Amino acid sequence: MRRMSEEVHPPTEQSSWILNWLPSWCPTSPTQLKDAEEKMLKTVKRPYSRQHIRISNSNYLWTIAFSTHLHPNSTSLPQPTRTPLVLLHGFGGGLGLWAQNLDALSSCGPVYALDLLGFGRSSRPQFSTDPEEAEEEFVLSLEEWREKVGLDEMVLLGHNLGGYLSAAYALKFPNRVKHLLLVEPWGFPARPENPNHYSIPVWIRAIGAIMSPFNPLAGLRLAGPLGPMLVQTIRSDFKQKYSSVFDDNTVSDYIYHLNAQTPSGETAFRNMTIPYGWAKRPMLERINGVRADIPISFIYGSRSSIDSNSGCALKKTRPDVEIIVIRGAGHYVFADQPEDFNQTVLRILAWTEGKDGDENTKQ
Repeated sequence: MRRMSEEVHPPTEQSSWILNWLPSWCPTSPTQLKDAEEKMLKTVKRPYSRQHIRISNSNYLWTIAFSTHLHPNSTSLPQPTRTPLVLLHGFGGGLGLWAQNLDALSSCGPVYALDLLGFGRSSRPQFSTDPEEAEEEFVLSLEEWREKVGLDEMVLLGHNLGGYLSAAYALKFPNRVKHLLLVEPWGFPARPENPNHYSIPVWIRAIGAIMSPFNPLAGLRLAGPLGPMLVQTIRSDFKQKYSSVFDDNTVSDYIYHLNAQTPSGETAFRNMTIPYGWAKRPMLERINGVRADIPISFIYGSRSSIDSNSGCALKKTRPDVEIIVIRGAGHYVFADQPEDFNQTVLRILAWTEGKDGDENTKQ
């Protein structure tokens, strides 16, 4: 696959004077994001291709693909190819955050990782302000991507917002999803009628009150030259998560450059939420509509602030739902306990292919 040129997209901030001021205030650019991502991916040993996949409205989705059929240094015949695994990152993330997972997950079949529309190195268009339409735009961009890449079926693995969108995609395009893997998915439960206000930390309530008219990560951009240091301070945990592969600020720099640019997907996310991160269109109210023959697996971290209640609630109506809790992991399960996460996903993939083989044998 060849690289395609970067594009300049129309701004989506409300005030033009702010837009004219921010580029000189925020020490970021598409080139700096590209360099930060390449540093993240230096730890990946398996060969992969990269490309901007063109979709409609002159948009594109930045994609890396692992399609090796032979094990490294092997001269044997190609192994049977499994259904491609497609990785969708969460809010404020990008494909580089899968750095500790890509080698293992691509060890026995094709893997695709992409930046969601409005995030990372993908196009950053202006989304609809209507939450249903914004969700539809995310889902249709994924379907256009699938068509352009040429996949008939895929195993969809989504983290956080990526989990929500994976479920939304399976509802609309069930024939294209072979298995749904939801990793700490966002947006499943409805907001309680009387949420326990005091269960929310005071500092989050204060920030929520101050920042409610703005995008979730507006403060990062308003910090200007202090932005990179702000990420290093507030999200110092990421350095620990990736300490086995990086001993510097590689991860925090990547996160900064992901989120210091035009807040396209971020604005769409804000329009899809109500205060303190509840979804306006809770997925738990709809996910039972996913076709009954599509297996659903939930993966949670034992130390996460997101509990497994949503998965348990769905299991009551769909007994075949699988719920896995990975010990010692927080919300970023795949980074906190990468080896356990990788082995869990590989086991699910092997089971999916084995189940499909059993059905073919019966036929």
